Amino acid sequence: MLKTRFTEMFGVEAPITCGGMTRVGKAELIAAVANAGALGFLTALTPGSPEKLAAEIKKTRELTDKPFGINLTILPTITPVPYDEYVRVIVESGIKAVETAGNNPQPFLPAFKAAGIKVVHKCVAVRHALKAQSIGVDCVSIDGFECAGHPGEDDVGGMVLFPITAEKLSIPVIASGGIADARGLVAALALGCDGANMGTRFMATKEAPIHQKVKEALVANDERSTDLIFRTLHNTARVAKNKISQEVVAIEKRGNAKFEDVKELVAGTRGGKVYDTGDTDYGIWSAGQTQGLIHDIPSCADLVSRIVREAEAIICGRLAKLVG
Repeated sequence: MLKTRFTEMFGVEAPITCGGMTRVGKAELIAAVANAGALGFLTALTPGSPEKLAAEIKKTRELTDKPFGINLTILPTITPVPYDEYVRVIVESGIKAVETAGNNPQPFLPAFKAAGIKVVHKCVAVRHALKAQSIGVDCVSIDGFECAGHPGEDDVGGMVLFPITAEKLSIPVIASGGIADARGLVAALALGCDGANMGTRFMATKEAPIHQKVKEALVANDERSTDLIFRTLHNTARVAKNKISQEVVAIEKRGNAKFEDVKELVAGTRGGKVYDTGDTDYGIWSAGQTQGLIHDIPSCADLVSRIVREAEAIICGRLAKLVG
């Protein structure tokens, strides 16, 4: 068994998290992650309303009696999001772990702290991690450049970002981005982190609530099968390479591109249909460079147990022999 500050803080068996994933972090997946001994985060905004989130929490509790958390991504939107109501639902539900992302979570920390909720803040830069620690979060998840979604604008890979963050912070650090197997977990621990976050890898599991063809695409793809879009808009996102992402990249390369020029192509409704129908070229969908490390579609239980078992073997076997 691998014990770290993270496992002790959150009361889980494995130093592994399944961070919030829009349209993917639903009850069936997060309960399976919890039952496997890791810590998964339901995506608060995916159900569509605070009331629906409460129902999703209830559904998850019917599937597991182990700890799980809620991801609350705080972003400016055209239609205002009732964040205070989401916070109220989280607090009243008795959830004890929250992953915040996006904007500064400071306005919501007093309510979480009063309820005994541990807060993990997702960052993409060391300076952001230091700020998160200074305002009182309990743990930081730091995204390397290899990650799916938004890696920030600094383009720093995990091999550099993880140890610098761990060195400068006193609170636990979770390595995120570029990790999909035991080797990545051991590397994260060796670099000073207390656990590893996986997103793309958990998408390719039996319980992930997305179409089988999307899972099969993750297995078939390699580490080159991503595109970086919104680079010229200074809001870089790493997504699975497909016809739509290539069209967006081409529009940006022409110069002076505005969001309006790609708005219809990157609409969330199109990405949602990818997950629902399995048409992987219909819209934009997130995936990281770890696609090159994904070779099967196991259950969450098999995946987590395999990673922990193989990580222990690496630490006690190959690495121990190198010292001997």
